[in-house]
Amino acid sequence: MAENIIELVDLTKKYGSFTAVDQLNLSVKKGEIFGLLGPNGAGKSTTILMMLGLTEPTSGLARICGIDPTTHPIEVKRRIGYLPEDVGFYYNRSGYENLMFTARLNGLSERMANEKIEQLLARVGMSEAAQKKTGKYSRGMLQRLGLADVLIKNPEVIILDEPTLGIDPTGVKEFLELIEGLSRAEGLTVLFSSHDLHHVQQVCDRVGLFVNGKLLAEGDIPSLAKKLFSKSPFVIEAGLYRQNGEEINTAKKYTPDWLKGLLHSIDGINAVEIKNGIFQIGCSRDVTSEIAEAVIASGEKLNYLNKKAYGLDDIYYRYFEGGEKYE
Repeated sequence: MAENIIELVDLTKKYGSFTAVDQLNLSVKKGEIFGLLGPNGAGKSTTILMMLGLTEPTSGLARICGIDPTTHPIEVKRRIGYLPEDVGFYYNRSGYENLMFTARLNGLSERMANEKIEQLLARVGMSEAAQKKTGKYSRGMLQRLGLADVLIKNPEVIILDEPTLGIDPTGVKEFLELIEGLSRAEGLTVLFSSHDLHHVQQVCDRVGLFVNGKLLAEGDIPSLAKKLFSKSPFVIEAGLYRQNGEEINTAKKYTPDWLKGLLHSIDGINAVEIKNGIFQIGCSRDVTSEIAEAVIASGEKLNYLNKKAYGLDDIYYRYFEGGEKYE
């Protein structure tokens, strides 16, 4: 079993009467990509600052690679690579020169630094832009260079704070693939802090839902969905037409209650609603085939049927927006 490389126990940070982080308990295993998900102001960045030893907790403790960042901040920084939301470089210097500066600060000889920089620039797809001044870089290029920068010291953990903010869709896809590849190939542990659900779901093994300084839930997406939607773990999406081809959900008669009545004989259906022109049927068991049979037997026309898997957007809605559909 993989060891825990990040351990946070009752970690708390208060600023006067305001509690930014409230008794946070979290473990992240070696080689795992963990997504810390929550809205702005949830306490994600404050948590990261405590992990880096840049601010002291009011109470509780943190262990990063077995080291307390409060008492040994320098030792922790040697093992962690941190990519903040806004990456800072000397914009009148080239990407290569910026990386060389970091390499020499980390004690690498010029020869070793040259070799390391060339390898990293190739890995992050920045070799061709190496001699270009960073002031001319796009946001995506800066993030790629930032990733190369944090990898120079061969960290055991990398912390990414809103790393995809402001990057175009193609750049985001390439960046996320790069992160996932690094973690899988080299066993890097990644803490990915973001409020972007789609990006977190793409790469993270587990997620933690963070709001108002509290960790409300953590786990992989299937287990969180099963826990949250235990009464209706299955959602069947159905699109129906009348025989003349008219969408039945556009007619006043064809409401969720109408469909409930049509399917009344099927055990396990808990709720029905219409979303984006499609009936959403919450069920305690998989009744996909029974729904199809009932609709067709009634003389209605079924043109779409899909068993939906709950995603991070559903989980987020349930926790942060108070949604209780299908429960």
